[in-house]
Amino acid sequence: MITGLAAGGAEQQLRLLLRHLPEERVRCEVAVLTNPGMLAELIAADGVPVADVGMRGNRDFAATRRLTRMIGAGGRDGAYDLVHVHLYRAMLHGRLAARLAGVPHLLATEHSLHPERIEGRRVNAAIRGLYVAGERLGEMTVAVSDAVAEALAGWRVPASRVRVLPNALDTAAFAHRPERRAELRGRLSIPGDRPVIAAVGRLEADKEWPVLLRAVAAMADTEPLLAVVGEGSRRAELTALAERLGIARRVVFTGESGEVASWLDAADALASPSPRETFNLAVVEGLAAGLPVAWRCAPALARARLDAGMARQVGTDEAGAWREALEGLLTAHPPTGVRASVPVGVLERFSPERLGASMASLYEELAGRPGLRRIAAGRAVRRRAAGRPYSLAPTRRSRTSSKSPAPLTGRAAPRLEPGVRGGEGDRLPDGSGPDTHPHSLTEGHHG
Repeated sequence: MITGLAAGGAEQQLRLLLRHLPEERVRCEVAVLTNPGMLAELIAADGVPVADVGMRGNRDFAATRRLTRMIGAGGRDGAYDLVHVHLYRAMLHGRLAARLAGVPHLLATEHSLHPERIEGRRVNAAIRGLYVAGERLGEMTVAVSDAVAEALAGWRVPASRVRVLPNALDTAAFAHRPERRAELRGRLSIPGDRPVIAAVGRLEADKEWPVLLRAVAAMADTEPLLAVVGEGSRRAELTALAERLGIARRVVFTGESGEVASWLDAADALASPSPRETFNLAVVEGLAAGLPVAWRCAPALARARLDAGMARQVGTDEAGAWREALEGLLTAHPPTGVRASVPVGVLERFSPERLGASMASLYEELAGRPGLRRIAAGRAVRRRAAGRPYSLAPTRRSRTSSKSPAPLTGRAAPRLEPGVRGGEGDRLPDGSGPDTHPHSLTEGHHG
């Protein structure tokens, strides 16, 4: 289960996980609380049923009731063995609905937790209290990095309830392809010797994009082009800043894009100025494409040993330091299109096959434990026999509901490269049967 499925890192991770879970061990269905975007269509086109719950806001508890009935009705293969939730809103509503529906096992993946922030936003006592209360409804939380595991400990989540499974990356999909570089540069009339710096992510305040714009403005000698791949609420503000700095003609804001791999092929370096990240998939994507990278925070690379000519960590928000780092990378790697090779082992730990196998093993581990108790009944939940037909849209509507969860399976999928990027929906509230394979309903904002 996931909060939304517009283009974003967590949503991409959900799709990647679904594609690499061993089919002989696990079967999944997806529920999206709100904003089913292009990733919902892609997941459905992959053959995984997707249901849009139609939640209208953080306090839409009629949608929570619909979700409870949907989970309780079971899936294509009978009763759900496990519900897997992703991101804050789905963690709250999804965990509650799963417990009310009597699902015996409940897992969450935490993608973006910091000591004082969650999913890029500052937290208060109410949000922290809701998070901890929601966590207690489940059995275990998967942290996407050691940094997230440390943050969970700071939020009073016992270490025994946390498992670290790093995010995955389809490295073959991001491997450099000269034809993609030539096509995109030709389409945009970018000269072959013009250096291009790529930046990938949401256009939000926590990403510190102004630092990068000021650094590029100071690179008057080489005048590199900056391609910012992503969408968000700060786009107009950043566009205005580029105008004031006099570099509007050297900055491309792509918006929501399905061409991340092509932009990395067209680029000569990647920059990530964000001071707070729980993983930083964009930097890993850049390395997979053979790009030299500069970053401020990238827990994904905490164990990596990289040559200074290939990777530089910039521990400040000073534009001068970023200019120096980027000029150094571009000097070591001029815009010829020839890519460096990343040391063996740096990218192996991000294998999607490894993530799929590890997650399936975790599902099976949880399925072998005594089940959670149904909240309403206060007794252990019994699994129902599998085999009865199932529709993602319930046959009866609630009197308080305007619509039932709508199936998305069967829609034509948009054409999309690996690494689609765009904006992400709102997330924080204001204030044993015959089937031997674990059957899970994956929920969250990516999971």
